[in-house]
Amino acid sequence: MDMGVTDVIRGDDHVNNTPRQVNILKALGKEPPRYAHVPMILGEDGSRLSKRHGAVNVMEYRNQGILPEALLNYLVRLGWSHGDDELFTLDQMVEFFDIKDVNKAASAFNTEKLLWINQHYIKNADPARLARLLSLHMGDLGIDPAAGPDLVEVVREQQERARTLVEMAELSAFFYRDYDNFDEKAAKKHLKAAAREPLEQTRDRLLTLGGWEAEKLHQVVIDVAESLGLNMGKVAQPLRVAVVGRAASPGIDVTLQLVGKDACLRRIDRALEYINIRAEENAT
Repeated sequence: MDMGVTDVIRGDDHVNNTPRQVNILKALGKEPPRYAHVPMILGEDGSRLSKRHGAVNVMEYRNQGILPEALLNYLVRLGWSHGDDELFTLDQMVEFFDIKDVNKAASAFNTEKLLWINQHYIKNADPARLARLLSLHMGDLGIDPAAGPDLVEVVREQQERARTLVEMAELSAFFYRDYDNFDEKAAKKHLKAAAREPLEQTRDRLLTLGGWEAEKLHQVVIDVAESLGLNMGKVAQPLRVAVVGRAASPGIDVTLQLVGKDACLRRIDRALEYINIRAEENAT
């Protein structure tokens, strides 16, 4: 009454309260607002939504690396539809939404669907804006993005690879600090004795390389492969594992460029030491 509320939209667990509230308002001489009761959101297992399903404070989604527009898109689509459309701009949500189209049955919260929508928005976001949001999550990892490559450039290379900003931060940590350990499977496959000579030649060429641009770095890999009669993968993959610690990263030329010369040389030396130690262990 005091706020002049004209419409009340709430969960159907409040249906039993409505007659009592209507009668109270009428007894006070006021016209009751219009009421709409929508189905509750359930967990994926069909039980009432709880924290283990995803019912958390809205700020927790930010901490999980979910973009605001992705969460809004997911929530508006949860229990409401507009044809077969899944993705909506804010203006489209306002234009298309009608309470009459809300489902009568309860909807289930689907984390995978939220992550799919979030990945779509990450892929299409402005890199500069995404970098500002990502910096929070880099800080959570103890990384100062100012002490390394331009975070906007890192975002450009990682937008296709991450479903959340938390995941993007974790995937991007190697650009700013040395990794703790090699991925065991990647090292076993790519840091073998046969990788020693390609890595040594690559290191020697990188050490004396004038400039540190992606094009020049790419040419180094090509030159080493040609000089040893190898395909590109036999040079690029051991080099990637040496520099990144795992077998997946953006293009090897851009990866080397963003990591920087000193860190690349240091990590290649570490990989060569790993290969030598492994060879000694196998010999004994």
